[in-house]
Amino acid sequence: MKGAQAWRLGSMGDMQILPGSRHRPPSKRPIWIIFLVSLVSLFLVCAYIYPPHGNAACYMFSSRGCKVLTNWLPPAPARELTDEEIASHVVFRDILNTPSVQSENSKIAFMFLTPSSLPFEKLWDMFFRGHEGKFSVYVHASKEKPVHVSHYFLNREIRSDEVVWGKISMVDAERRLLAHALKDPDNQHFVLLSESCVPLHNFDYVYNYLMHANMSFVDCFMDPGPHGNGRYSEHMLPEVEKKDFRKGAQWFSMRRQHALIVLSDSLYYSRFRDYCKPGLDGKNCIADEHYVPTFFHMIDPGGIANWSVTHVDWSERKWHPKSYRAQDVTYELLKNITSEVQVQPCLWNGLRRPCYLFARKFYPETVDKLMMLLNF
Repeated sequence: MKGAQAWRLGSMGDMQILPGSRHRPPSKRPIWIIFLVSLVSLFLVCAYIYPPHGNAACYMFSSRGCKVLTNWLPPAPARELTDEEIASHVVFRDILNTPSVQSENSKIAFMFLTPSSLPFEKLWDMFFRGHEGKFSVYVHASKEKPVHVSHYFLNREIRSDEVVWGKISMVDAERRLLAHALKDPDNQHFVLLSESCVPLHNFDYVYNYLMHANMSFVDCFMDPGPHGNGRYSEHMLPEVEKKDFRKGAQWFSMRRQHALIVLSDSLYYSRFRDYCKPGLDGKNCIADEHYVPTFFHMIDPGGIANWSVTHVDWSERKWHPKSYRAQDVTYELLKNITSEVQVQPCLWNGLRRPCYLFARKFYPETVDKLMMLLNF
């Protein structure tokens, strides 16, 4: 008994001497870390799939807005181009990469888009005189055969068709003029003008400005309002996305390579022909204000100046720009137009130069006063 008791006591004593295992509650830290990482991952995935459309949500997470959040996200995968897009881009690339050939008789093609006679032929005659061999004239008269007073315009009409303001027929007329002007290999620059356009400088100034420019002068900007991107139709997808939709005045001046790609385009032209028209989906899309700017923004954005060399005054904020009467035409008006500076400076081959070579809209009654003041 004593031996057995001693054994138990000794055993118990030994057991008391040995350090006992301490009970620890299971740690909760790994669970919280996993939960936090999962929450952040879920947020990023949702932000990628459903990007925020307003700034308020972005500023909840950063004072710098959505840009910080988008920098965290992987870039959106590039869309696979359609067969038509691939074929078009190959043609555009080859045309743009072909070096321009300056002939010994390089000319500017002056393309007049008019309903009938040109009221400023006398002024243009004074502008052209003495510079034969440096210019070509083309006239698209959509309503009546013009009556000419200058020999520079005789027999210069091309086959014309009806032109309706706001419809694709305006773009068709522009392309028709380009097609006829491109038949002459000496034409290296192409200027689109209306019957109400007048030159602001003498011929030599205009010739050197355009012929030595390394860009085309195409008005192109983003207008987020109802008369800009509000005219966009999703029917243009996938080739034309809303982020690429641009606006600009139709009065362009472009190099030969750019004239060629406009004429060779059928893909993007067809999207604007079919889905940019007044009344479609309750919108008032004007094809001639959107087709050329959007096309160049998508195909060769670095090749255009993003402004037109033709001055137009939209300060009255109407459907049509301000028109000048005889009493409006003064030396001060012409000086203000030629020295007017846009929001962004007009850079010509990297140098700051006057923005405008031509101006519109002038009433026919101003012709004599303009000839006296300009006196080329």
